[in-house]
Amino acid sequence: MIYHTPDVIDQLESLLLWPHPMILTAVLAIVAWRIRSVGFAVFTAAAFLLVDSMRLWDETMSSLALVVVASVLAIAIGVPVGIVAARNEVASRVVRPALDFMQTMPAFVYLIPAIVFFGLGQVPGVVATLVFAMPPSVRLTELGIRQVDPEVVEAGHAFGSPPSQILTRIQIPLALSTIMAGVNQVIMLALSMVVIAGMIGAGGVGAVVFGAITRLNVGRGFEGGLAIVILAVFLDRTTSAISERASRAAGDAKD
Repeated sequence: MIYHTPDVIDQLESLLLWPHPMILTAVLAIVAWRIRSVGFAVFTAAAFLLVDSMRLWDETMSSLALVVVASVLAIAIGVPVGIVAARNEVASRVVRPALDFMQTMPAFVYLIPAIVFFGLGQVPGVVATLVFAMPPSVRLTELGIRQVDPEVVEAGHAFGSPPSQILTRIQIPLALSTIMAGVNQVIMLALSMVVIAGMIGAGGVGAVVFGAITRLNVGRGFEGGLAIVILAVFLDRTTSAISERASRAAGDAKD
């Protein structure tokens, strides 16, 4: 699966670059309006138009594609591991020190084995980002499921529901807001790896910032950093709004 990652990133990047920047900006603004508010939609439109005016549109979409792919992989692995850890004490005890190790190890260290096994390019960037960003999804998934009211779970057992239905119809829906908080953290950590990934040939805005550092081009470095901040704010506010909706839905279901 990892070896097919460049193809997936390239296809997603091509999809993001296919429409004119004005059209995609309008689509993102509409998404921001529907998910959050009119004010956030105005900010989104102005921010992405600023990215286009700085001539960083292609690089920003490349970084967005890398972050999306790495985040999806981290969530696809982390959420099931968190579910297993929440339902099995032995698994939880095994997973916890591994997560501590992954979170405390400096991010640059992940690049060494990634480069050794996969060379330079997008793959080691995705692998390093995956390892660095995955722990919050595991921890918060486990925490969310463990915090589900035991009486609700016992009621499910009393009605004869099998464990699979209790998980999918009771525990996951009630823990969804916490799980979404983990998704938000995964995306933010993945974005924090953009510049580091750019150092090993992953491209995108990270490569722009790294090139500006090596040339002492303060202005270009600031523009690249601003593009990353815009991506971070958009993704953070969007996932936070989805998390708030999930929390309200869970509260209504519980009532």
